[in-house]
Amino acid sequence: MPLSIKHLTSTKQLTKADTDAILAEAAAMEKVIAKGGDDRLHGKILAALFYEPSTRTRLSFEAAMQRLGGQIVTADGFQFSSLYKGETLEDTIIMVSGYADIIAMRHPEQGTADRAAAVSPVPFINAGDGPGQHPTQALLDLYTIQKERGSIDGLHIAMVGDLKYGRTVHSLTYLLGLYKNLRFTYVSPDSLKMPEKVSSFLKEKNIPYEEVTDLHAGLDADVLYMTRVQKERFDDSAEYEALKLKYILTADHLKGKKVTVMHPLPRVGEISTDVDALPNAAYFRQAKNGVPVRMALLSMLLQ
Repeated sequence: MPLSIKHLTSTKQLTKADTDAILAEAAAMEKVIAKGGDDRLHGKILAALFYEPSTRTRLSFEAAMQRLGGQIVTADGFQFSSLYKGETLEDTIIMVSGYADIIAMRHPEQGTADRAAAVSPVPFINAGDGPGQHPTQALLDLYTIQKERGSIDGLHIAMVGDLKYGRTVHSLTYLLGLYKNLRFTYVSPDSLKMPEKVSSFLKEKNIPYEEVTDLHAGLDADVLYMTRVQKERFDDSAEYEALKLKYILTADHLKGKKVTVMHPLPRVGEISTDVDALPNAAYFRQAKNGVPVRMALLSMLLQ
């Protein structure tokens, strides 16, 4: 089933029908992976443009394309000679579209994904634009929640840490807004609270939420979504140092709890390694889910 969109820059573009179709296709892609992949995207090329470092997102996009028989051309960091020669992002995208059938891009500046999609003649996927959106992460998060909890409707979701700059929690909140009877608990320092653009969205949708500073408020939720404080978003290193380990989840916190623990990774101390062996710990399974979800997206956008 093709999607209702040509480009994916934000989870706010997606309809409930889109997300249902992506989740169903991702489940089908797990069976494809189990068989070693197939060749449905043979002859197709993904251009992976990473202006910002990435491990999980980049590798899972590349693995997804190869699992479906496609190929990858890639550039990252200092390989962008066009950037240093002064070429505009728009010209780069138009140029790259001549080499590839689909583009995935990560960029440190918010809004660059919309600029790229506006000129791209081939399907474009936002792989993260600064503190803006990260729609493919949100989709794999949604898929993980469905797999771990059995359904999405009616859940209590707690999000913890850097909610101001954390594009993953912004994207996921918008996506969860498509579902019924959810409620949110947002746990953060006052200086890293969820931005107004997200809280306004929840108010418009009449979705209940609370904002607190105590980690314990999220431990009885169905899903506890931990995030790291993002050093790269801070101009003041002293402020980062003061906040980076504000919340540290340990196995002791989870005694007797059934909450599913998620994290977009990498973690930098906010989840103790003694949590890893617990059945609640879903974050490595979550990361693995990135491949079938991105396989689904690549296949559906190239149909």
